[in-house]
Amino acid sequence: MNIQDLALRLTDLQSFEGYQFDCQPIPGEVEVLQVTVGDFEELPSYISITDTQVLCVTYLFTEQEVRSDAVSSMMAAMLELNILMPLSAFAKIGTRYVIFGALSVNSGIEDICHELITLSENALEAITVLEEYLV
Repeated sequence: MNIQDLALRLTDLQSFEGYQFDCQPIPGEVEVLQVTVGDFEELPSYISITDTQVLCVTYLFTEQEVRSDAVSSMMAAMLELNILMPLSAFAKIGTRYVIFGALSVNSGIEDICHELITLSENALEAITVLEEYLV
């Protein structure tokens, strides 16, 4: 599976679990697909495909958006939340905090759709829970 195939398959779906997917390829050195799930327009996911995995990432907030006196408390809260979030985990890419999930390249379209929906729901919940640490 490649990014173009995935974009076509997601776009061809009329609905999955009540959600529709809007796909926008992002050109660059590494092929990336921006996917917006249903009403989660403010939290798009970014998909890249390697030889071993399908990686789905949703950006949450930047370092600058975290209260300087709350960084260590927020990190502790993120560690505690990690185990409670199905199919997702926290990470940091440069100066941006993210939530991500990874699947096998052999995953079916239903598995990828389920991951995207779960990731979007988890991202919204994470921002809500971590809001107290943000400026």
